[in-house]
Amino acid sequence: MRGIFRSPTRWLSLLFANACTAGLAIACLVAVAVGCVPRPLDAAPAEHVVMISLDGLPAYLVDDPKVSMPNLQALARRGVHAAGMRVSNPSVTWPNHTTLVTGMQPRRHGVLANGVLVRGEPGVPVTIDPRRDKSELVRTATVFDVAHAAGLTTAAIQWPCTRSATTVDNDFQEFFHPDGLRYTTPRFLQEMIDDGILPKDPDATYRSHCYPWYDYTWTTAACNLIAKHQPNLLLLHLLNTDTTHHQYGPQTQAGYTAVAYADACVGRVLAAIDAAGIGDKTAVFIVSDHGFITTDKALLPNSLLRQEGWVRATGPSKIEEARVSIVPEGGVALLYFTDPTIDAPARQKIRDLFIGREGIATVIEPDKFAEYGFPDVRDWPQMADMVLVAQEGYCFSGRADEDRWVVPSAQVGSPIGNHGFIATNPKMNAAFIAAGAGLGRGVELETIDNIDVAPTVAHLLGVPLPDTDGKILAGALVDAVPAAKP
Repeated sequence: MRGIFRSPTRWLSLLFANACTAGLAIACLVAVAVGCVPRPLDAAPAEHVVMISLDGLPAYLVDDPKVSMPNLQALARRGVHAAGMRVSNPSVTWPNHTTLVTGMQPRRHGVLANGVLVRGEPGVPVTIDPRRDKSELVRTATVFDVAHAAGLTTAAIQWPCTRSATTVDNDFQEFFHPDGLRYTTPRFLQEMIDDGILPKDPDATYRSHCYPWYDYTWTTAACNLIAKHQPNLLLLHLLNTDTTHHQYGPQTQAGYTAVAYADACVGRVLAAIDAAGIGDKTAVFIVSDHGFITTDKALLPNSLLRQEGWVRATGPSKIEEARVSIVPEGGVALLYFTDPTIDAPARQKIRDLFIGREGIATVIEPDKFAEYGFPDVRDWPQMADMVLVAQEGYCFSGRADEDRWVVPSAQVGSPIGNHGFIATNPKMNAAFIAAGAGLGRGVELETIDNIDVAPTVAHLLGVPLPDTDGKILAGALVDAVPAAKP
């Protein structure tokens, strides 16, 4: 124990690894940060912040002349527009939404997938469990934690990793939770039923609708919150763009239609802000969690491992035993050694199975994890033992029944469009537009990092967000100098 206490970082990492202790530790950090003193509204640049995440909107689409997005383009002209926003690894939904509200990379906030990565008994495949509370997922304080502690009102609609968060006053739970409605704030759920946003028995039909319907419903819920409650911080997550890009690929007719629809949803929220009479007091952030790449070829690491005797499968995805377990995440695959008898030479042999194969860009080993923003597996058991990285145009499939290494994506049910690729790939860059109270006008930024969003939001709300990886985007603030026009 003596060695642990010599290193505060090591001590905190171990403390946060325990879910119950983590919740207490985060509460203590938040209390220290804000001093439990309500924030005086007139001392902050913005009274309200509305952050809208358009899941799967790449930065390269913002300037694509084929895209119809009048609301986003008008917002960019009157506010701040970044050339792109570098995301965090892995470039998937829950990790990056958590980075957007913590200002930390996954190596610190702990979210590595759309749920908790569960290492079971020896030989049991690693699974992703989305049915987890925020305290089990997120190891650090969020901007809604510190805002709530400062006496501000908070709301989240479909924002990942908020289940059972006591610091979200009105929470419409994330769609990926099979039991999300059960964890939605009861009074907010009843209000949406009373207002006709949801049917009288939402459990019966809610998950049977299409994604445009979901985005419309979630946008309507956000507009009603703004009209009725005017929360100081509102987080809204829309999914249709991501779903469409997965199914059809980016820069397709379907993809362009999805982006145009997302723009219309943003327009409704902007109109609601103006109708509520809070336009001059509100800062609006339009962000996304990752970009997109067309992937028409799928790599099948589980099938290769089965052929080499490391996996036993009885069907396409029915893996009975896995001494080595693969969790595909689009452009990367998380590789776990689930058999404790696998020694160093065997690990090297498994690594060598993938090095130099078609479609493999690199294999990241633990000594390089920190460079990519991944946690140390010794501190965070959810982390993989190796990370396989695909080349552009390829994605990873979980199929285990093929004898081929590379298969057309459509043949194995893999998405035509994917993310998850290493964040240094510019096609993974996300969109960033911000305008309103406390923000500059006509400001064009170079590519920024998504770890900088949460500190900037906290600054605008006048609350401290301690110990982030990011910084306040000074160039985006009201005294920023507009970019010179050619």
